[in-house]
Amino acid sequence: MAMSPIATVRIQREPFDAAAEAATLTRNRTDVGAVVTFTGICRGDEAGEPIAALNLEHYPGMAEAEIERHVAEACARWPLSGVSVIHRHGRITPGEDIVLVVTTSSHRDAAFSAAEFLMDYLKTRAPFWKQVEKASGNTKIWVEAKTIDDAAAARWAGEDRAAE
Repeated sequence: MAMSPIATVRIQREPFDAAAEAATLTRNRTDVGAVVTFTGICRGDEAGEPIAALNLEHYPGMAEAEIERHVAEACARWPLSGVSVIHRHGRITPGEDIVLVVTTSSHRDAAFSAAEFLMDYLKTRAPFWKQVEKASGNTKIWVEAKTIDDAAAARWAGEDRAAE
């Protein structure tokens, strides 16, 4: 008998532990056959220029609700046993983790597809604003959406629920 999916969404300033989050989704579960984790990490450059940090802002309450809505959509599209999405905010320096998506399912196809779907959403539609602090000085620049990211997210719009 399948258990209900575990779903967690957190927006936090503090670092997260990807292994601990994955372990939470698999603990005492015998229906899990696949775990997919994705961790987004702050690069040391933006558009080829060195950066000092990223500053991520969000709209508290709205951001969590929007991410929860997309987690629910992922659970409706694929037979998932668990999903965790953790997104950091505040000042994040190169090498630090920014975002974590963990998906679990009986089979790998569902876990991979759901993780990719959620990351495409987070990259393009989640209510976060990213500002880059240039390493060369006190210059701060707001980062705009990239066409390639929008194209990746658009592929999910017309799809029916994935085959189980």
